[in-house]
Amino acid sequence: MIQNDNHISSATTFTNLPRHVAVIMDGNGRWAKGQGEERLYGHRHGVDAVREVVRTAAEVGIEYLTIYAFSTENWGRPAAEVDGIMSLIANAILSELDTLTGAGIRMRFIGDTGSLPEKLRHSIRIAEAVEIPADKLRMTLNVALNYSARWEITEAVKQIGGSIQQGRLQPGEITPELISEHLATRGMPDPELLIRTSGEQRLSNFLLWQLSYTELYFTDTLWPEFGRDGLLAALHEYERRERRFGRL
Repeated sequence: MIQNDNHISSATTFTNLPRHVAVIMDGNGRWAKGQGEERLYGHRHGVDAVREVVRTAAEVGIEYLTIYAFSTENWGRPAAEVDGIMSLIANAILSELDTLTGAGIRMRFIGDTGSLPEKLRHSIRIAEAVEIPADKLRMTLNVALNYSARWEITEAVKQIGGSIQQGRLQPGEITPELISEHLATRGMPDPELLIRTSGEQRLSNFLLWQLSYTELYFTDTLWPEFGRDGLLAALHEYERRERRFGRL
């Protein structure tokens, strides 16, 4: 479990730490198959890995952690697996909420959450209703559920188009900053580091606008085995990189 705020260690320090880390958690099913188990067995152990990564991110000083929990494309999986994932996430949100809050970590959810099952939406409402005072806030954990970047950008375009139609905005006033303000991550810095596990090397419709200049880190480690050491290795690799943003 995540320790309370007073017990979070500061033993691991970094001189160049990203404020925002995004994670594509991949490999639960393959890990379960390697154990001779059903895919949901892997997803259950994937929750353990999430707990460890969240704890570690808070320890070292990450301000925002965004995890890709369920994409819009994931609805194409077998119904039994989807139902199991939905129940697993709903239960995990409530079971971890007090511990997260005690550690100064608030939960936010991005994606088309209105289309999720009621049990999961109920858990989301409870979690998002919890407020943490600014002086106690250590990290924001964004959970992407029923999320796709194309959906997110489409929704932003609809909102901006509506403002133009109502005469509150002129087309010439549209800027990259304005578009960012209409995305699910508004008010947050773009991720400086994206981690993807299991050896896959693609973005899978995740935060496409926000990842324009993000450092990409791919590892063959399957998600249930990633944990603390995996995150620390990724952060150390980030430290070694020089971000140029197109400059020399």
